[in-house]
Amino acid sequence: MKTIAKSVKSEINIKKSHFICSLFPTNTKKESKEIIKKINKQYNDATHNCVAYIVNDGEGFDDDGEPAGTAGKPMINVLKKNEIKNVTAIVTRYFGGIKLGAGGLVRAYSKAVLEATSWRSSWRSEERRVGKEC
Repeated sequence: MKTIAKSVKSEINIKKSHFICSLFPTNTKKESKEIIKKINKQYNDATHNCVAYIVNDGEGFDDDGEPAGTAGKPMINVLKKNEIKNVTAIVTRYFGGIKLGAGGLVRAYSKAVLEATSWRSSWRSEERRVGKEC
């Protein structure tokens, strides 16, 4: 399993919507919830702040108003597929006026997390880690 050594942020634009993925090293649900609260406050003007986390005492995700299963679930699937744990992923979306549809949302949120995990210099293993520093 891998985790991240430091916070990571990446940004992508898809059909005029702006997606900001922030990854944070976390060990517990409590730490994840504190970070989620902080990011929700920081990006309080965003259309959505969708979340996925995998930590020592559990995992979870939230679509934050996006259609069910189109944001948080695809995000956590990317983390699992890449065997990343002890991480909280938050994708902030600023809606650009063009609807992406369910499939488009799944691809967009997945891509946002995948882009953030591609910063190999921030990987640390329990074994290695992920990211571009925030």
